[in-house]
Amino acid sequence: MTGRAGLLVLAAALAVGAPAAAQIARQDPAHCIGQPELKPLEPLKVQTLKGAQSFMVEVADNEREREYGLMCRKALAPDRGMLFLFSRPGPQVFWMRNTLIPLDIVYIGADGRVVSISRNVQPLDESGTPSAGPAQFVLEIAGGRAAQIGLLPGDRVLHRALPRG
Repeated sequence: MTGRAGLLVLAAALAVGAPAAAQIARQDPAHCIGQPELKPLEPLKVQTLKGAQSFMVEVADNEREREYGLMCRKALAPDRGMLFLFSRPGPQVFWMRNTLIPLDIVYIGADGRVVSISRNVQPLDESGTPSAGPAQFVLEIAGGRAAQIGLLPGDRVLHRALPRG
């Protein structure tokens, strides 16, 4: 999408994401306080051309959990992540306020397929990384992990909250 239509989609996506960023204050990275690990961890798989890859994920399914996400975490194991659930698909924009580790942000459509991936998003970057299309789910994994496992747009993500098919 280019031109005026692309700018309108990007502006709408940024408007959707703006309130949460404004609500959470920037913190000193040395004294950052986020939310505790969301439990129980749940199994999630991604199907790529390289095969299936398993993760154990925290599930952020309410506004507060989604706003705080992985803020202030000092590490994320290669087999861990956080899955964000939204009630309906739409443009999504994620940023890295108070996020101390690089992340791959995987935007997933209502059909359970990867829409787009923001790769190796750098800590504390507040510029925002928008989805390339409507997404109802977002998976955050350790930065660089998507490339390691060969994750690409169109690949399927399997989790109890996502549609099967």
